[in-house]
Amino acid sequence: MTQHAPLIIDIAGLSLTKADRRRLKHPLTGGIILFGRNWKDRQQLTDLCADIKRIRHDLLICVDHEGGRVQRFKTDGFTHLPPMRALGALWMKDQLGATNAATACGYVLGAELRACGVDFSFTPVLDLDFEVGAPTQAQALAAPRGGAVSLGRPGASRSSVIGDRAFGRDPRVVSLLAKSLMHGLLQSGMANCGKHFPGHGFVKADSHTDIPVDKRSLKAILADDAAPYEWLNTTLSSVMPAHVIYPKVDARPAGFSSKWLNFILRSQLGFGGAIFSDDLSMAGARLIDGQEVSYAQAAVAALNAGCDMVLLCNQSVGDGQPVDELLDGMAEALLKGQWEAMESGELRRLALLPQSKACGWDELMVQPAYMHALGLIP
Repeated sequence: MTQHAPLIIDIAGLSLTKADRRRLKHPLTGGIILFGRNWKDRQQLTDLCADIKRIRHDLLICVDHEGGRVQRFKTDGFTHLPPMRALGALWMKDQLGATNAATACGYVLGAELRACGVDFSFTPVLDLDFEVGAPTQAQALAAPRGGAVSLGRPGASRSSVIGDRAFGRDPRVVSLLAKSLMHGLLQSGMANCGKHFPGHGFVKADSHTDIPVDKRSLKAILADDAAPYEWLNTTLSSVMPAHVIYPKVDARPAGFSSKWLNFILRSQLGFGGAIFSDDLSMAGARLIDGQEVSYAQAAVAALNAGCDMVLLCNQSVGDGQPVDELLDGMAEALLKGQWEAMESGELRRLALLPQSKACGWDELMVQPAYMHALGLIP
């Protein structure tokens, strides 16, 4: 059995350095996440991905590529995908058309990435868009034509870090559009990742720079924000929890909480896929139980809470010492029995690798399914 390789790391530049190669060969490294700084053009990206796979064919090459403002590759032929809120707006006018558009977005997203050698994108966002004064889609559709529409929850504030990345406010609409988008990803041969469990849309603070706190009850969260995770439990390949504290459930952020990940997500909501931590370098991951933690300590806490994989992003820039410290710290913690290499976690990681061969870019450009999908994207 292959040793559990839970760490997803990044690289600083357009090609692999000697240090990058050493880190990617480490038995605890399971994948790499790419950013805009790793992009010059399609040929460079394709060469980079091929080089990564030559080091280890089982490394999972990931990217945050949702559409809208979170899309790492936007030039040299890559389709500019709309923010997910645009699909929610289309739903208000044409429900079936919106589901077809969502499927088309998923297919184009996955097919273009795979044509360049990328295996996986952290999408779709399942967070709800809590905008002050905005009706839910259900409220809007139920209102008589020309009549008044009751407003959304009083006092709710939209998360600036989520905003138009969300499909909308209504968890039923979010689930239907997300399932359609995931169907398109599946058609392209790519797995999916629902984020940020149980929901990041209600809090205003950005977990990149702060530690958001959501004081609602578990009952309220399960009935609203977390509902898509139960409805999509047969469709989701993976889930990424939020670096948000929900104090009425647990004093720890969700990504470090066994109660959230094992008891609620897996046992109560029926999710059986892989769980990624969010970026361990974010402010929301640097304090656990009121104590400042190292990256290795955060990684161990996440794995022990139920994560299968942990991400450390943007720490390879410069000498990359934080990445080396994390690798060394996790290896030492494993030897000391502070976390356990789980066969189940490794199998869930491997299941995210594409199972079909991707077609090249030129072949994709004339593929009828791809050309049809392009015409459906709003």
